[in-house]
Amino acid sequence: MTTDDVMHIGEVASRTELSLRSLRHWDEVGLVVPSGRSEGGFRLYTADDVEKILVIRRMKPLGFSLEQMKAVMADIETIRAATGDLHGARRRLRGVLSEAAERRDRLTRQLAMADEFITLVRREADA
Repeated sequence: MTTDDVMHIGEVASRTELSLRSLRHWDEVGLVVPSGRSEGGFRLYTADDVEKILVIRRMKPLGFSLEQMKAVMADIETIRAATGDLHGARRRLRGVLSEAAERRDRLTRQLAMADEFITLVRREADA
């Protein structure tokens, strides 16, 4: 890993639109561990690390727990590395896909209700 290939946590936070606190927490719980550390102990992230962070960031609005996100990332890693229980990893990811679609549908319904509420309040406020 050369210095040209790595990013410090501030750059990663900027690129991913996440807080430094979230990134540090994800490291501490083992969700996304940076690929390295500088001599001074600063976290060093690679483009692959950032890709993992973006996958997790996309899961957050759907309300998945840290443990669920960790399991999804482990299954993705298993499939990408083509090692381990590929059949099990794919089966579990299909289950996550189904659950994610259900959660998205629920969010869509909530958004429609929010839009209706905003329209109602706007109509009353402008009357």
